[in-house]
Amino acid sequence: MFKKILIANRGEIACRVMKTARVMGIKTVAVYSDADAGALHVEMADEAVHIGPSAASESYLIADRIIEACKSTGAEAVHPGYGFLSENAAFARQLDKEGIAFIGPNIKAIEVMGDKIASKKFASEAKVSTVPGSPDLIRDAAHAVVIAKEIGFPVMIKASAGGGGKGMRIAMDESEVEQGFISSQNEARSSFGDDRIFIEKFIVDPRHIEIQVLADKKGNTIYLGERECSIQRRNQKVIEEAPSPFLNEKTRKAMGEQAVALSKAVGYESAGTVEFIVDSDRNFYFLEMNTRLQVEHPVTELITGVDLVEQMIRVAAGEELTLKQKDVKLTGWAIESRIYAEDPFREFLPSIGRLVRYMPPEEDVRDGLTIRNDTGVREGDEISLFYDPMIAKLCTHGPDRLAAIDHMTKALDRFHIEGIGHNIPFLNAVYEQDRFREGRLTTGYIAEEFPDGFEGATLGVEVIHQLAAVATFIQITADRRFEGRGDVVLDPAGERKDKVVCFGGQYFPVQTALDGDILDVTVGGSEEASYRVLSRWRPGWPLFIGAIGSADIAVGVRQTRDGWELSYRGASLPAKVLSPRIAELEKLMPERIAPDTSKMLLCPMPGLVVSINVEVGDVVQAGDTIAVVEAMKMENVLRAERTCTVKSVNAAPGDSLAVDEVIVEFE
Repeated sequence: MFKKILIANRGEIACRVMKTARVMGIKTVAVYSDADAGALHVEMADEAVHIGPSAASESYLIADRIIEACKSTGAEAVHPGYGFLSENAAFARQLDKEGIAFIGPNIKAIEVMGDKIASKKFASEAKVSTVPGSPDLIRDAAHAVVIAKEIGFPVMIKASAGGGGKGMRIAMDESEVEQGFISSQNEARSSFGDDRIFIEKFIVDPRHIEIQVLADKKGNTIYLGERECSIQRRNQKVIEEAPSPFLNEKTRKAMGEQAVALSKAVGYESAGTVEFIVDSDRNFYFLEMNTRLQVEHPVTELITGVDLVEQMIRVAAGEELTLKQKDVKLTGWAIESRIYAEDPFREFLPSIGRLVRYMPPEEDVRDGLTIRNDTGVREGDEISLFYDPMIAKLCTHGPDRLAAIDHMTKALDRFHIEGIGHNIPFLNAVYEQDRFREGRLTTGYIAEEFPDGFEGATLGVEVIHQLAAVATFIQITADRRFEGRGDVVLDPAGERKDKVVCFGGQYFPVQTALDGDILDVTVGGSEEASYRVLSRWRPGWPLFIGAIGSADIAVGVRQTRDGWELSYRGASLPAKVLSPRIAELEKLMPERIAPDTSKMLLCPMPGLVVSINVEVGDVVQAGDTIAVVEAMKMENVLRAERTCTVKSVNAAPGDSLAVDEVIVEFE
């Protein structure tokens, strides 16, 4: 067994590999760029080596620097994680020449399966069902249009060396093919150093289901069930679960056996994933094989009890699998939520900045329920524009799907982040939807359920009443603090107080009374309700954790200039707790009118200007591309919403812009 390994990656996956290595008694070496000098994975490792500037193309993607770090530290093997050099055959070949083990598959498997075009040809020859598409690389945008018309719209434009949603576009017509080809090629070049593109048929209403395989160097290959990865945005997975709520045992077995057959045909070894597109009739088509550890591997680990990182290390060290196919048992249900630094209220645009507060829920196994949080950050760390926006992977496991979902919503309620935008409200809103809870999923789920973007969840009357009770408790607690002390004194026993809780334009009269250390709150309105509220919350705490009656509840709390902002289950409510007289006057106050920015194109996220496609005096039509801005390795095309004339251009290619900076003004 290896005594020391180097992890050629960063963030949560580097930390994840280190945890298993530590349990196995293996020392670890971290590598880091300028931006990651103070990162968590650097702190966790036994040794750390600086490998270059912040940009991945000048650090994490430079194979020679990774190899030099191995030599200088005596690392015997490299675990590549995912992304970066994880599916780079040339890197694996260099390691082999230097006598350094690659904790992954052999070079042939990487070359054949890591290349989407080559893997599709290989799968077809191996009699694996494949999606119709172009057999060869696309030369340019004009060639892309010709191929797309031959296949038939809609089509998927994909980077051959792609992954993680980078370099992928769906095109519904010729114009979208042209722009999509250019953007996909640019993203692929930036993310992978490989701008080869191919096109295949896009299957309408598909499910994205993948099979986890595990193989050793002795020819033993097994599959460990499937993962449902259909909840995606811009081809980037957001929520994953295992098993799939759609598959039956017959289809699961057929997909698993086909994945094993493909793996054996290519002589695969290590952990890998065979991805399939599955239609509404459970017909499945080979999509690609990822010759690496997947981001969503924790859900497979939770339902099988198999540590995939440990198995990868043991296989690379030449050990034989001790697990046989008959030993694989799927137990319970697991859900993974990807916590991203992106603002769902601004069309999911990337958000960068410092994690002023980072308070994840406590990892725990209790009463048959599990919370696991794979992360690579801590409070005070900075989310930069150089790397992927993923902050953490929050996972839950329960005896069945609904138990896992309910445990996830409670865990998300207790996940508090300040300083950047994040997608926790959106995730919780999805979990509350009947369609999701019923398992009616497709890769178009987000576009179908949120066609106009995400504006926050809608809460029912009962939940609104409960939050009114929480707001009342918070306000009374804040009002009655002793100066200079943390103690809290509520009103004398039996005394009743009349208040009015204002949620935006909604007003709820409430009556309160103290019963020991419990606050009784009666909320009026169209449906009166009474609650007993108990909590140890104190002013300044960002989470209200307590009980309303017999139910536990966790609510995000942020003090504002004239009240509070409460966050719960995907909704954010501005709350004021007023006296009845002040509430009457509040209703008479005029609303503040926001400034008019309708004649401006504002930068929707901090990013780098890739191109400006207009000049002063140009007349643009609705849908025309005005500018392209890159953030976190993703290109964002900014289009005109209506016909207008360009008055001024305030930015140029290469400019680094802050959110809401003016790019173009219109007449």
